[in-house]
Order: sequence, then C-alpha cells, then structure tokens
Amino acid sequence: MPSVKPKLLFLCTGNSCRSQMAEGWARHLLGDRIEPYSAGIEAHGMNPSAVHVMQEAGVDITGQSSKLVSSLAEIPFDLVVTVCGHADENCPAFLGKSRVVHVGFDDPPKLAKSATTEQEALSHYRRVRDEIRKFVAENLTDLLPS
Repeated sequence: MPSVKPKLLFLCTGNSCRSQMAEGWARHLLGDRIEPYSAGIEAHGMNPSAVHVMQEAGVDITGQSSKLVSSLAEIPFDLVVTVCGHADENCPAFLGKSRVVHVGFDDPPKLAKSATTEQEALSHYRRVRDEIRKFVAENLTDLLPS
C-alpha cells in the first residue's frame, strides 16, 4: 500500500504572489514527497510578475489559480504555512491535525510600488522568490509530520 503524501497549504492574503511561488517551489522541489496547495484569505488573481520570475527560474505556475482558503475546507492538511503577517493574524481554524506555522516573506507587489524601473520592481520579486525557494529546499521537510 503506497504511503499517503502529506498535504501542505501555503496561505497568504490574496493568493496571488508569495503563496503561489511557495506552491510552485514545493511542487518543483518536493512534488514526489508532498501534495502542496496554496490559498488566500482573499483571492486577488495570479500576479503576472510572480509568474514571470518563477518562469525565469524554470518553474511554471501558470496552471495554478488564485483561490479562497474556504474552497479547500474539505482537505485534511498536515501542515499550514502562513507566508505573510496578515494571513498569520487572520488564519482560519483548521479542523483535524493541521500544524500551523508562520514563515513571513516580504510582499513583492508592495515593495515594487516604489520602484522606478521594471527591473528594479522585478528585483523585489526575484529576491522573495529566492528566499521562498531556500525555505522550501532547506526547511520545509523538517516541519512535515514524519
């Protein structure tokens, strides 16, 4: 009997950028070992700059969609990772055995608002993309149930 992969949710405010990048990295790096999802307290749609910088890194997240956390209420998550302060403070209660941890990342769209060029704006997305990749690659499996 094959073992069931742990189910993991990345949660942020709008499910447009950070949680989408985290889901993409989790699928790319650990997809054989976990079942990753992402959702938001709200659904703002996919952020085109997040999609762009993930494609630069060789990860296609165009098949993912921005969704409300309530749409995943029936999934028994083993781990919920909040990736922004607002989601951490407003994280809904999860039934069952879900472990909830907070790992905050800067908000690229907010940082990009003050950028004077597109390259400067994208640099914020790239930095956060790389920080999320490092977290997924180096720390995520330590948080999962064994």
